[in-house]
Amino acid sequence: MADIVPEEIERYAEEQTTSPSDLQRRQADETRETLRSPEMLTGVVEGRLLEFLVFARRPQRVLELGTYSGYSSLAMALVLPPGGHIDTCEVEEAHAEVARRYLDEAGVGDRVTIHVGPALETIERLDGEFDLIFIDADKLNYPAYYDALVPRLSSDGLMVLDNTLWSGRVLEPDDSPEAQMFAELNARIAADPRVVAVMLTVRDGITLVRRS
Repeated sequence: MADIVPEEIERYAEEQTTSPSDLQRRQADETRETLRSPEMLTGVVEGRLLEFLVFARRPQRVLELGTYSGYSSLAMALVLPPGGHIDTCEVEEAHAEVARRYLDEAGVGDRVTIHVGPALETIERLDGEFDLIFIDADKLNYPAYYDALVPRLSSDGLMVLDNTLWSGRVLEPDDSPEAQMFAELNARIAADPRVVAVMLTVRDGITLVRRS
């Protein structure tokens, strides 16, 4: 993932963010050492941002697309309000197994259900609305996820889409299918009368969406 913000600023921002727990450090270390594509790890700054959003929003129902090793699931689960629950979707059982171990060790495994399989199929099986939705799964399916989940967002809910700047390559969208997809989706979200959106230059780009 190429830097959008200069590397020294990114490093400074991480240094000035409250450090993760020892458990989260071990989780991140195991992810980098044993799993494919460690660049998918949520990381300290984005993990804290998700934690803050859950802490402030106090959602009862959270949906996450893209569990990976469970770093973001754990960050959110630790601050869920009483009765809150996370449904998280992951296609790789090996990734889900790592996530389960760390969620259980943290004592929050009962707050998170990991659904192994294609996310769109899981979305169809789950009923009702969600108070917070975090999308960080296979990129070319983002438009399908967005279309499926905007109607499932509660009236005061929040959707969080990761990687929406695609290392800045959205400025030259012919560079890759993912860059073209994000450029088109970003424009569609900005013009969607059903929602209000703001794009943040955090890590690889994060877009926040609420119902209008």
